[in-house]
Amino acid sequence: MMRRQVKIFGARLDWLPKDGSERLSVYTFTVGTRKAYFFISNENAASNFSSDKGSKLREDPLDSFEVDDSESREDSASSLSLPQSESRDFEDMETEKSAEEISQSPVTTTMMYYNEEMSDIAEDPPSRELSKLYTEEKDKSLQKFDAWTEADQVDFLENLLQRMCHYQHGQINEFLTPMLQRDFVTLLPKKGLDHIAETILSFLDAKSLCAAELVCKEWNRVISDAMLWKKLIERKVRTDSLWKGLAERRGWIRHLFKPRPGLSHPDNSFYRILYPRIIQDIQSIESNWLKGEPNLQLINCRSENSKGVYCLQYDETKIVSGLRDNTIKIWDRQSLQCTKVNSERVLTGHTGSVLCLQYDEKVIISGSSDSTVRVWDVKTGEMVNTLIHHCEAVLHLRFSNGMMVTCSKDRSIAVWDMVSPTDINLHRVLVGHRAAVNVVDFDEKYIVSASGDRTIKVWNTSSCEFVRTLNGHKRGIACLQYRDRLVVSGSSDNTIRLWDIECGACLKVLEGHEELVRCIRFDNKRIVSGAYDGKIKVWDLQAALDPRAPASSLCLRTLVRHTGRVFRLQFDEFQIVSSSHDDTILIWDFLNFEQPEIVTNPNP
Repeated sequence: MMRRQVKIFGARLDWLPKDGSERLSVYTFTVGTRKAYFFISNENAASNFSSDKGSKLREDPLDSFEVDDSESREDSASSLSLPQSESRDFEDMETEKSAEEISQSPVTTTMMYYNEEMSDIAEDPPSRELSKLYTEEKDKSLQKFDAWTEADQVDFLENLLQRMCHYQHGQINEFLTPMLQRDFVTLLPKKGLDHIAETILSFLDAKSLCAAELVCKEWNRVISDAMLWKKLIERKVRTDSLWKGLAERRGWIRHLFKPRPGLSHPDNSFYRILYPRIIQDIQSIESNWLKGEPNLQLINCRSENSKGVYCLQYDETKIVSGLRDNTIKIWDRQSLQCTKVNSERVLTGHTGSVLCLQYDEKVIISGSSDSTVRVWDVKTGEMVNTLIHHCEAVLHLRFSNGMMVTCSKDRSIAVWDMVSPTDINLHRVLVGHRAAVNVVDFDEKYIVSASGDRTIKVWNTSSCEFVRTLNGHKRGIACLQYRDRLVVSGSSDNTIRLWDIECGACLKVLEGHEELVRCIRFDNKRIVSGAYDGKIKVWDLQAALDPRAPASSLCLRTLVRHTGRVFRLQFDEFQIVSSSHDDTILIWDFLNFEQPEIVTNPNP
């Protein structure tokens, strides 16, 4: 026996027989090319309309049914005791009854097949031969329609559509669809609204912009005249630090934004060629981070007495380093030579090793094993202030927006108000750690500190009140960075841990270093760590935050060049700058390939 699945659809008749029996609901649907009638009634009415040629359906009235297809499919119209007039009514009505409605009433179901081809079913549209009456009345009707208001016309059409059949709605839809389509990019400039078309297209990404150029000549012209490729690149440079850094390093930033007086920018074709070159450049940088050989530059600090570079910070023009020999040295990024500041090549004043420093456009602030914090003028190199509070070595410091936080081997954390370089006052002392506080970081919400007591403590920035402790490391914590909700810490237990600062949960433990993890930094993509094993490891941050990521996918690569302990590092999208006990600073440059200059076409 062959069975097939069928769907209920189409017409319905609620018929009340003249003999007073119960109402009978009749539906039509199709199986293959045949049209079937489907009857639903209570048992009393069903007995009046059963047929030997009918095929019984199972009584579970869902919206699909298994139908016995092996029965005879001869015309069974004679088995249906419907008056002819009521049969016509059945063909004219088109309503629907859901399976849910059917299932809510106790019914028996009977179905009979009719050998009618699909072309003969009443649902198919008739031929569009116009009647004589319509031809005569058409013009008069249109004149009346034209005389109405727009609201009258819409109301009339709504009523007219309600009186039409489904297939007529489909025909009208086919007629309306092309009428509703508008090529706004072509039409807007013709009405003097070029800027609107340009603004709309300026929101496209590169792939969509390529497709838009191919639509037609007018679209291509609008994109070209509006310099949309240039605007797309400018938007990327404004919002993405990788694009911004690449623009500065490659030099094509001079072709963006407003041109300098007396200069003009290239035409759109230049930026159309430039964009894929930038994408290729970015892909090459990402590949270099994973497996490329970085271009390595070395600065030998040549310390006279004790050797070792404990701390550093860099920008595009200089590297500022704090050394074990009690000095601060500033290195030129181009020549890699120690630069003179106020006729001196080094900043002297500390009587102990310079353990930490930070600078901005005005000052350099350093902390030392001599227990002092000193403030230097970044341009002249002059020492302008000395802060004496801690009773042991100042191990780390951070400052931002008029606030500075220092930490010390004396187990305390000091919070300072910075009015000016010469006016810095102690605001609050935070006590709670049971060993030396090795590192601090903060933002406008939290101050975060890590200690040799194996804990990370979180404090409220505005009130300086204690918030919570993060426990997990098995030995003392040497370094951390905090940003948004994420804290990343490195410890003498040789591991790196990721924490959610809001709930205090440890999100991941990264293992791979063989000795104490001394320094750590992260951005949106990577974590970079340096350890006493002399190795620098690059980790995938997104994989580290994914609990399903396999351990083998976490460490992207290991860099080994330092011959001593790695004390400090900093990195951006293009490079890592690291310092070591071996008295060197290494610059690991991942943008180490040359790119041919794109020939510019000056504006005509």
